[in-house]
Amino acid sequence: MDALLHLIQTYGLLVVFVSVFLDQGGLPVPAYPPIIVTAAIAVDQQQSLWPILLIAALAALLADSLWYLGGRRIGAALLRLMCKVSLSPDSCVLMTRGVYARWGAPSLVVAKFVPGFAAVATTLAGETGTSARRFAFYDGIGALLWAGLAVAVGAVFHEAVNDVLDSLETLGRYGLLLVAAAIAAFVGYKLLKRRLFLRELRMARITVPELYRLLEDGNGPMILDVRSQPQRDASGWIPGAVFVASLADMSLADVPLERRDEVIVYCDCPNEASAATLARELRRRGFKRVRPLAGGFEAWREHGHLVAHA
Repeated sequence: MDALLHLIQTYGLLVVFVSVFLDQGGLPVPAYPPIIVTAAIAVDQQQSLWPILLIAALAALLADSLWYLGGRRIGAALLRLMCKVSLSPDSCVLMTRGVYARWGAPSLVVAKFVPGFAAVATTLAGETGTSARRFAFYDGIGALLWAGLAVAVGAVFHEAVNDVLDSLETLGRYGLLLVAAAIAAFVGYKLLKRRLFLRELRMARITVPELYRLLEDGNGPMILDVRSQPQRDASGWIPGAVFVASLADMSLADVPLERRDEVIVYCDCPNEASAATLARELRRRGFKRVRPLAGGFEAWREHGHLVAHA
């Protein structure tokens, strides 16, 4: 524990930079504790807080820029990968696309304060063609606000932080084990939530050949498209599919659904997570015959079936 505190006291700015960069890069590394501790130590030593703020914001902006560039080059594929490995797949598939589609680049100002939103939002900024200047402006503001809150907490509550550090130092090696256990508990909690979420989404799927036969027989079900509007416009959609405008708040007011209808839902995400989420919500509202499309839109297109365009 003494070595850890000495590391923060001696190389505080480097520790802040690395922890923030890894955290915003998508790894389960807590970034706020190093910022708060470094800010508290700076106040005790009567040092300026501005370097901590700027280093933390710069690290966040650099990590976000990598997601942004990835979004511009391989946007859809990167987003699918991110949602597949995300520790918060519910946030990834439920909220991010809808929020960014509605608010655009200004949503980056608050993205870091919403769990599971920041990395996906910056990738969406690249995928949707947001200009680099506009991205840097809004993401930079968001990074400064996000880092500023941690610095402010460390400065205002520096005495409480010192008490915690003293307690950990008194515990010696057990203090370090306690910190490691807290980090492990955080990651474990996220993994458990992910497992429970994916288990909840397991339900019967309809295959592309089965859906195609229903459409050919004239018994076509209601088909809902829960992808983002830009992606729908770029790639087309299954003929007859109705676009669901807001998955974020499950707004279905404009969708002509009857509870006796069979409903098929499709998306472009791993395990059809967005589609299964909406299917689950429809079942809660009394719809009995609801199934996600296995493989989503990509599976439909890979089978060589007709795709509609505007």
